[in-house]
Amino acid sequence: MSTLASESAPTSRSLRLARQVLEIESAAIAGLLDQLDERFDEAIELIRQARGRVICTGMGKSGHVMGKVAATLSSTGTPALFVHPAEAIHGDLGMITTGDVVLAASSSGTTEEILAMMAPLEERAVPTIAITGNPQSPLAQRARIHLPAVIDKEACPLNLAPTASTTATLALGDALAMTLLAEHGFTSEDFAHLHPGGDLGRRLRRVDTLMHVAESVPRVSPSAPLKQAISEMSRCALGIVGVVDGDRLVGVFSDGDLRRLMTRAEAADSGFVDQPIERLMVTSPKTCAPSERAQDALKMMEEHRITTLFVVAEAPEGQAGKLAGVVHIHDLWGQRRIVRP
Repeated sequence: MSTLASESAPTSRSLRLARQVLEIESAAIAGLLDQLDERFDEAIELIRQARGRVICTGMGKSGHVMGKVAATLSSTGTPALFVHPAEAIHGDLGMITTGDVVLAASSSGTTEEILAMMAPLEERAVPTIAITGNPQSPLAQRARIHLPAVIDKEACPLNLAPTASTTATLALGDALAMTLLAEHGFTSEDFAHLHPGGDLGRRLRRVDTLMHVAESVPRVSPSAPLKQAISEMSRCALGIVGVVDGDRLVGVFSDGDLRRLMTRAEAADSGFVDQPIERLMVTSPKTCAPSERAQDALKMMEEHRITTLFVVAEAPEGQAGKLAGVVHIHDLWGQRRIVRP
């Protein structure tokens, strides 16, 4: 091992402390299993029946966790937002309306700012679900539903910094969000609508939103000579050309097919470039439908070790599909700018 690697490697004490933190936090999550009971079902039903949103709130580190819980709920079919309790008692209670449900987290259950919210919420008949580590706390007693997240100790060596307690709260929030996702019948299509950006959004998009269309699709007729197919393949720079009879895809010819052809003995004949492409094309190409997700098209490419798929509309059995477009693996990875006429 190099001197630099030795100097940067964690000491045995560091590894021991890191493992201890992970063990304590893992135990905190595992401990939630025995704490789950009918109150969790009641919380799910309360949120499902709510006409409004889930208002997540918490102070300090619990507040950061509840911000993430609100984001997870919103992105999986349960409208939610985070309201800071200190801001809430200075006017932001106006963001909470009848029909909402408040989901409040406080490890101690004694957070003054959250407790100060309770009377106004009760006056407006806004129910509260509390996540605390103390079932006897004021917040646990005052909330309509209490979800316990009791831990043995924090992962902090001083047993002070919120660590295991916030991990347990986050895990319980995820449990609520994923259960609600299933209860709402939230689908991958719904997920795609809410995640249009970034790599995740690209993988969930339909192929027809990513494919090349019209003049950007390389194509020739079955009677076209090979040299014309090569020219068309070069024009679009996708490494492949479709062979179409009218608007139906009947075959493909790729640069790989060209390389294999040129290594055969008959390719030595200079006239091979004049052969009609229908004699050389692959007649059963891999294709995908316009409605398929990008991640499914990418999976097909990886399984068959190809880089391009022609996109065809469904056709009756025994008939060629209507050519709609073409998608390259770089389009699915987000490394190519789609050219549209």
